[in-house]
Amino acid sequence: MMRIITGKAKGVRLTSLPGDATRPTSERVKEAIFSSLQFDVEGRRVLDLFAGSGQLGLEALSRGAVSCMFVDAAPEAVAVVKENAKKTGFFSDAKYLISDYRSYLRKAGKGEGFTLIFIDPPYALGAVGDAVKRILAAKIAKPGCLFVCESGSPDLLSEIPEIKDKFDVQKEARYSVSYITILRYRGEDDEGGEEK
Repeated sequence: MMRIITGKAKGVRLTSLPGDATRPTSERVKEAIFSSLQFDVEGRRVLDLFAGSGQLGLEALSRGAVSCMFVDAAPEAVAVVKENAKKTGFFSDAKYLISDYRSYLRKAGKGEGFTLIFIDPPYALGAVGDAVKRILAAKIAKPGCLFVCESGSPDLLSEIPEIKDKFDVQKEARYSVSYITILRYRGEDDEGGEEK
């Protein structure tokens, strides 16, 4: 059973997608992620890139994030995200898009500026490093943006050698088969200071 852990929608039960197409983040891992972020969620603009049921983005909204863009390639996933957003009362604080991450990131950029990004693709895709590179290329991450990456790979930074110096590592941890890496984006040299 998935639920919102804390904040405005604390305790609200979330609908999950049937079948094995998506792998919801476990309660333990979600708690670990948000205890690491602590009070660094409020006021942030969120991108939930492989949204699944939307639980990570909705948890962030419950804890004071101001908006969330939910992106998932599966129409049925986006339908579940919308259902959960209505349950939690955050429907109007979010945007919803049926798109694979590559297509979305090719077109994104105009007016988008995120300060908290969840990247939690199916592990078999091995897409985390690629997604991080594409996000930077699209210039949609603001300086100080937190990248919360969940993968089956223990060393995310080895997948992004050419850009790893653009990040500070906030956390690296393993929970069973899940590896969590939280990175803080330093920004490009020509960008301004950190934003929330």
